[in-house]
Amino acid sequence: MTPSPFLNQIQFNKSNTQVRGRFAPSPSGPLHFGSLYAALGSYLHAKANNGLWFVRIEDIDTTRVQAEARQQILDALFAFGMEWDVDTQTQSQLRQSDDGCLTQTQRLARYQQCFDYLANKSMLYGCECTRKEIKASGSSYAGQCRHKQLTLNDHPVRIKQLSPVLSFNDLHFGHQIAPGSLSKEDYLIKRRDGLFSYQLAVVVDDIDQGITHVVRGSDIMPLTARQLSLYHEFEVTAPQFFHLPVISTAVGQKLSKQNHAPAININNPRPELLKALQLLGLPVEDHSKLPHFSCSEILDWAIEHVDFKRLPTSQEIII
Repeated sequence: MTPSPFLNQIQFNKSNTQVRGRFAPSPSGPLHFGSLYAALGSYLHAKANNGLWFVRIEDIDTTRVQAEARQQILDALFAFGMEWDVDTQTQSQLRQSDDGCLTQTQRLARYQQCFDYLANKSMLYGCECTRKEIKASGSSYAGQCRHKQLTLNDHPVRIKQLSPVLSFNDLHFGHQIAPGSLSKEDYLIKRRDGLFSYQLAVVVDDIDQGITHVVRGSDIMPLTARQLSLYHEFEVTAPQFFHLPVISTAVGQKLSKQNHAPAININNPRPELLKALQLLGLPVEDHSKLPHFSCSEILDWAIEHVDFKRLPTSQEIII
């Protein structure tokens, strides 16, 4: 029997009693207001519970990375008063240039180790189907290559969904029914070009950092079922998930880099910081002196006054 690649993490989770959260931006552009909102949500959740908050750079998809974006993101978080903790679990993997942030492209050997573990459990198989073929057959992959015994080295690799998660509880939105097209599909875990999938990398990262609460935008909520299933295959207890409403300019039009959302203003951060806190349900309008505080002082106030029960119950906030 192949030993688990997470024995140390499982032992840590059994003894850990501290909330551990994270913000994991992709360096494909500078932070926009929607990203700021998500970062603040995760930051306040961790700090209001006397927890730790980490920043992780999700650059696994190297085709989307912009060279200057990483530093822009870190500079923006610092300008808005959000200082991150350094994770002792993964600190040994950090270079001096990482600024205390775990970086996915430095962890390819770790992902391969976890990939090999799944392969040894006969959970993975090669697939030769093209996107065009999958779309022609109904847009969702239906397991056409599961029994073809194609090699893992020369093809995109899919994971067998033998125990799909069909529902889960979200700390904000409550009971969720997972879309069957996502939860039951044998999805790609390694691409044709050799890049590991986001699904594998994010789960391995969250396990290795002992993350207890994943606070992120509701646009990612449908993917939660796949990640929960992967935790099951790794035999690791999953964190709790808390999804925030996404910030949109119109119904179905969330702020995003793909939609050319403008970067937040790091030279005058307080107006956008206060606006984001207000949208997180904080009584900003009741405190007339807040606009004169520093960003750090504003966040100290927010940690004392945040109440996530005030969050809207809709999955998006139109601004």
